[in-house]
Amino acid sequence: MAFIGIAGPIGVGKSTLTRDLAAHLGFKAYFEPVESNPYLEDFYEDMKRWGFTMQMHLLARRFAQHQELVWQRDSAVQDRTIYEDTVFARLLHEGGFIDDRDYETYLDHFHVMLRYLVYPDIIVYLRCTPEVAARRIRARAREAEREIPMTYLEELHLGYEAFAIEMRCHTVVVDIDWEEFVPVERVANLVLDAAEKRPFARSPHRV
Repeated sequence: MAFIGIAGPIGVGKSTLTRDLAAHLGFKAYFEPVESNPYLEDFYEDMKRWGFTMQMHLLARRFAQHQELVWQRDSAVQDRTIYEDTVFARLLHEGGFIDDRDYETYLDHFHVMLRYLVYPDIIVYLRCTPEVAARRIRARAREAEREIPMTYLEELHLGYEAFAIEMRCHTVVVDIDWEEFVPVERVANLVLDAAEKRPFARSPHRV
């Protein structure tokens, strides 16, 4: 069994790679629950009102998906891991959209969940500039995302850069320049090369 996480900011192209890489490797694909998110439109219209509610909803959904992935017996590629959720929550807190009390509540829930998580065997981090991400967001034309400010994408980019550094303490991170899309065969080769250095073996979370 193998667990590969596809990480990267909004608009980078995670879902497409998740689908293509899973098909190429013969793995099961797990996608981020975007279309079924009942808070998405409200969140982008009023981030302060809905920031905490949105993050708690996503945390619960990601935890449920993570547990399903871990307990099933097939190898999997996941579009955005639960670990990335903290990047968004921290940005909302630092931006004043989630207050101190609600952020502490969020962290309390996340730290309880950590006891039941395992790290992905490999995280594929797709790196691109906020400008490229913004262009791709406009191209896919999701109504809820039409007003995402560039400052938010810039802060998210910095948050993901820090996330990639942090995750190297726990698992293998494969960085790929995603300014231009890379053929799935090349991504698969990079993943398999990384796996040779660290054989697939799910690592329990250290608490």
